Amino acid sequence: MSNESRSLLERYQPYRRGIEIGFWVVNYCLAATLNTITTVLDIERVHLSFADWQVAVWEWSSNLVMLALVPAVIAFERRFPLHLDTLRRNLPIHALAAVVYSAAHVVAMVGLRKLAYASQGEFYDFGHWPTEMFYEFLKDWRSYAGVLLVLGAYDLLLLRLQGEARLLTEPDEGPAVDPVERPDRFLVRKLGKEFLVAANDIEVLQASGNYVNLRVRGREYPLRSTMAAIEPRLDPARFVRVHRSYMVNLDHVAEIEPLDTGDARLTMHDGSRVPCSRRYRDVLRK
Repeated sequence: MSNESRSLLERYQPYRRGIEIGFWVVNYCLAATLNTITTVLDIERVHLSFADWQVAVWEWSSNLVMLALVPAVIAFERRFPLHLDTLRRNLPIHALAAVVYSAAHVVAMVGLRKLAYASQGEFYDFGHWPTEMFYEFLKDWRSYAGVLLVLGAYDLLLLRLQGEARLLTEPDEGPAVDPVERPDRFLVRKLGKEFLVAANDIEVLQASGNYVNLRVRGREYPLRSTMAAIEPRLDPARFVRVHRSYMVNLDHVAEIEPLDTGDARLTMHDGSRVPCSRRYRDVLRK
């Protein structure tokens, strides 16, 4: 089971970016198409005098703007993630972001509609702005929340396949087997199973938002922590900060290449490269 899932994840990685983008493009284009068809049918049923092209403009302008806003929502969620330990702090921030999202959606959507109508020699009237803005917000907060739910489900799936690390904590009963303040091992949960990773096997640590990715034998396990929080818990004789976003295990450093800029480039034993900023070069040399 573990080997099959690891193989699946490895096969998925080269196509990951295209699939992620394709998912959102197909989702919003399909929504625009289906909404246009159903709205046209509803208008015909009640005998309203709207042309089919007008309906298409309404639906496509709305969905194209929401598609364009997806990268911003993803970036904002990465900056303020909604986990159990951050929910109370970040949920109000996202509630405010949903208002900004709705305002951006409406302004851009109305602009596209006015341009489309003008190209046909028509005038688009959005209506009474306060009333219509409130109406759009009632729909937009659900769209915003829907993007967050999709991101959350997708992250859980990737973490289940990839594995997520966490620090060892004090047991409920009895003394800790390993030192908790400076653990010799990390606990990794993957596919419902847990296994230990020796701290000495960690080659590189890379900060990524509210996570620190632990690279172990070519695989990465995200640890829900910050670099500032994890640095004091690692052996300073072995792990050295070389960049604002990177720490390395000296046992796995093969080569240090000085650069003309004053920075340096580290080559690890596995051939991967890690940047070393000039701020940390002296510390690394010592």
